[in-house]
Amino acid sequence: MKTLPQMHSRARERGVVLLFCLIILVILLAGGIAVMRSTGNSLFGAGNLAFKRDLVNQGELAIAKAMKEFQAGGALVNTTATATNLPTANYSAVQLQTNEHGIPQVLLKKTTLSGPDVAGNTFTPSGGAITGSGGVTVRYVIDRMCNTTGAFSTIGKSRCVYTPSNTETQGGDQSQLSTPGPSVPSPPIYRITVRADGPRDTQVFLQASFTKPE
Repeated sequence: MKTLPQMHSRARERGVVLLFCLIILVILLAGGIAVMRSTGNSLFGAGNLAFKRDLVNQGELAIAKAMKEFQAGGALVNTTATATNLPTANYSAVQLQTNEHGIPQVLLKKTTLSGPDVAGNTFTPSGGAITGSGGVTVRYVIDRMCNTTGAFSTIGKSRCVYTPSNTETQGGDQSQLSTPGPSVPSPPIYRITVRADGPRDTQVFLQASFTKPE
């Protein structure tokens, strides 16, 4: 008769241990699921960064190609060529209208590129897209930061955004220059905008500006 209470006590202890084991297993299972989700998010983020980096690299190739148009043998090397639009080189002699992020509207269309410039005219580049590796497609446009066509020497600085010469004072009078330098031509500014489209609907925009002697 004395052994029965001891047996019931041992059974109760075993039941409590089993309950604690189940609770610990549930906690471990929840922790494992959280770790798996965190790892998956990290891998997804790393994959997106890799796609973006690849698009940036291939987009920079388009900038290099556009710059070659202004070098010897290029379609835009002469001032007479830059005075008017040259759609085959994706070049607009008039500044293109942009959205709130500074991207020309001509690049916001998915396939056939076309958009307005600041003078209200429609610019349609026909230079074609660059087919990159890994299913990447790169498109670009070049626009001169002027509000009209014509040679820069003819339309003048008042119609363009240009690089100030070292004899021009910004934010003060001429007396601020102790020793004015020699007169240097002030060429207009050109802008290159690139859109790179990649897999999984990834997209990157790049932009660069430069000047060249007129």
